[in-house]
Amino acid sequence: MSVLTDLLAHNPNLAGPAVAHLQRLLSEWQILADLSFADLLLFVQDSDGSEEGYRCVGQMRPYTAQTIYVDDLVGDFFHRHERPMVGRGFAEARVIRDADPDWSTGVPVREEAIPVGYGGRVIAVISREANVATARSPSQLELTYLSAASALAAMCAAGDFPYAAGDRPEDSEVSPRVGDGIIRIDEVGTVTYASPNAISAYRRLGHLEAVHGQNIADVDPRPQDADAALDEGYAVMGEIEHDGSVVLRRFMPLVEEGTLTGALVLVRDITELRRHQRALRVKDATIREIHHRVKNNLQTVASLLRLQGRRLASEEGRNALAESVRRISSIALVHEILSREARQSAPFSEIATRIVDMLSEGLVSVDTPVDFQVEGNPGELGAEIATPLALVLTELVQNSVEHAFTDHDFDVERGMVTITFDRHASTLRIVVADNGKGLPEGVALESLSNLGLQIVRTLVTSELGGTMTTMSPDHGTAVELMIPLP
Repeated sequence: MSVLTDLLAHNPNLAGPAVAHLQRLLSEWQILADLSFADLLLFVQDSDGSEEGYRCVGQMRPYTAQTIYVDDLVGDFFHRHERPMVGRGFAEARVIRDADPDWSTGVPVREEAIPVGYGGRVIAVISREANVATARSPSQLELTYLSAASALAAMCAAGDFPYAAGDRPEDSEVSPRVGDGIIRIDEVGTVTYASPNAISAYRRLGHLEAVHGQNIADVDPRPQDADAALDEGYAVMGEIEHDGSVVLRRFMPLVEEGTLTGALVLVRDITELRRHQRALRVKDATIREIHHRVKNNLQTVASLLRLQGRRLASEEGRNALAESVRRISSIALVHEILSREARQSAPFSEIATRIVDMLSEGLVSVDTPVDFQVEGNPGELGAEIATPLALVLTELVQNSVEHAFTDHDFDVERGMVTITFDRHASTLRIVVADNGKGLPEGVALESLSNLGLQIVRTLVTSELGGTMTTMSPDHGTAVELMIPLP
């Protein structure tokens, strides 16, 4: 549940579609803050007990100016007399700019109210607040910003912004911002202003002539995007690649009283970003291929050991090779899962389940009916933890099946081995327990010297930096592992 949904969960003034409209606004209003050189606060009507007032449900700071608010006001309740401009925004349903600067914070703050229209009514009000102490003679760039901000504010009051249809930025790290480059075009597509960054971006696409005064169709290599924004009235975002350069553009139509007056074009050169992403994809593919080859090699070794085991006459030799095959297969499982992932971590619950299935096929029979159960969620673990831990679980579960149920009366109680995971922020607790005969009186699992337990102790203490402790259940044996997480 988002913060906005949580804050409006019990607000009787707003229903589902209105809340969705506010969600879209919060995802897009960074551009309004940047164009306005101002902080934005979003207020809805609410009550605090018997007192009516306004609750702040959203806040946005500008990238183009210093913020007024160091603290976050989201969730705070204000009485009506504390926010008179907000009240005027709800009552008058228009953009209000006629208030004098407020000096209560020590600096002159000009507050403006922008109503948020939806469904023929005002569902919220944006308080746009700017420090006018830094005011100076604005440049053409700043005038273009402020003009576009006024147009978006009027659209917000009319319910035309945020856009109901069209491409919407999904990745905040990639989507273009005001400072990346901006172009203003009129209703027929003529460029009335282009920032230096925007001009540079189009030059990387091969347009070397002047941009100002030209039609966007003669500047942009894919003019159909601009046509869709101007003809259909919805936002369009897309990338253009030319000679190794990649530029992202977003066309945002501007509407005044139902009439399209032009569009705002945000432009960002993302050449280096896309080059970096391609390099990462190549690296990920290489890593996955390495894991795939390691898995194949391990499976080949396991197959060779199985063939060798079939040729041995000694039962003890065949069992030793079968144990080695299971150890190798458990490591191969980790590499198999990592080969499918685009990152160096894997869901360990899947690995544990696959290990249990593998051991069940190799160790469980009609004479030894043992069930397995995996509880809890260990989450994703990196390869440096998942690989030794997979081998540890293989050894512990195999040890339980082979030694805990000798002389066990399976007619009275089926065998059960349970693996329980309990993950915390910095540790992973694993308990492997069985309902077998248990250890002899006064004997701890740590003191036993068979090869499997030696492998477990070495991996847990040396490779994983954890601890291994024998627990004392009512019956059976339980081993607790505590593994630190990075």
